[in-house]
Amino acid sequence: MNKMTYIENAEKELLHTYNRFQVVFDHGDGMYLYDTEGKSYLDFAAGIAVSAFGYNNKEYNEALKAQIDKLLHTSNLYYNVPAIHAAERLLKASQMDRVFFTNSGTEAIEGAIKAAKKYAYTRDGEAGHEIIAMEHSFHGRSLGALAVTGNAHYREPFGPMMPGVKFATFNDLESVKAQITDKTCAILFETVQGEGGIYPATKEFMEGVRALCDEHDILLILDEIQCGMGRTGEMFAWQTYGVKPDIMTYAKALGCGVPVGAFLMTEKVAEKSLVPGDHGTTYGGNPFVCAAVDKVLEMMEREQITDHVKEIAVYFEQQLDTLVEKYDFLTERRGVGLMQGLVCEKPVGAVAKEALEKGLIVISAGSNVIRMVPPLIIEKEHVDEMIGKLDEVLSEI
Repeated sequence: MNKMTYIENAEKELLHTYNRFQVVFDHGDGMYLYDTEGKSYLDFAAGIAVSAFGYNNKEYNEALKAQIDKLLHTSNLYYNVPAIHAAERLLKASQMDRVFFTNSGTEAIEGAIKAAKKYAYTRDGEAGHEIIAMEHSFHGRSLGALAVTGNAHYREPFGPMMPGVKFATFNDLESVKAQITDKTCAILFETVQGEGGIYPATKEFMEGVRALCDEHDILLILDEIQCGMGRTGEMFAWQTYGVKPDIMTYAKALGCGVPVGAFLMTEKVAEKSLVPGDHGTTYGGNPFVCAAVDKVLEMMEREQITDHVKEIAVYFEQQLDTLVEKYDFLTERRGVGLMQGLVCEKPVGAVAKEALEKGLIVISAGSNVIRMVPPLIIEKEHVDEMIGKLDEVLSEI
């Protein structure tokens, strides 16, 4: 079957919630994806920051194959060995105390919201608490996650939203202070804003919000769904600042492709929030996905992936900066580690489309940022190849 036949069938069968690029991928290897016609593509999107070890990693594949032969699913009415091992590794990496495995990042946000509200309910003996989130944030597509997503365009068709959500300006501590009331139970934001345009939090903002939370017994929830798991050069981006959250959410590279997420919390929050009957999931934390989590974390620790990210990110940033210097319509490079964006005054959708034609995968963030979140295994030769292809696209534009 040729490419266009696949695409035509998909458009008849799949709900049209994505404007997909005109390519049908068949398999991957290392840093490259291959379409059904055999063309190769250098991948600087990693399935939106998911495939940390690239494609067709033999050790990862074998771990999943072995678990398939043992046990896929039992439900959370029972314990299973991979979940226990995965939880131990994840808590060690995150420096948190308790974890709940979900099926996605959106579900992790939902759980974090519930945990914060239950914590405040236990403390105050009443409901009706408020959450402060950030403008231009993105936390997911379910109704709860949409309610704390700071983009009215996403929320408007699905209102009314969950009540009790206020929005402050990211990296503006005074705007956060202005929203705090005696009903505030949590302050929620991405440590590095992703969809909003690749904006890292400032150290002053992180430390200031942490101090506000400590002063008012408010929970700090950090969304690390895109920026976590080594992408910034630390296992989790907040570790760069030394500002620990009370609750943290993660998904994306946690399973490197299998559908798994998690929300984690300190023991203080765990003791006063969710108890049996408050929250649950049928598939979350099943043996198959947790075998993936366990293997991913084992590989990241053994291969010292954060050290590699720190090293290659210096070169990556330098090469991106050469493009900013060369083209006047590239006004800025933003980001940290292997989560980078080029602010572009040309249509970024057109850039991504033309790059795909030349065998390079990049994506957008917001309306004016070319986003690059490659697999964490990239080497200098991959950076050079990417720069060459992107330079060719930009010169034609």
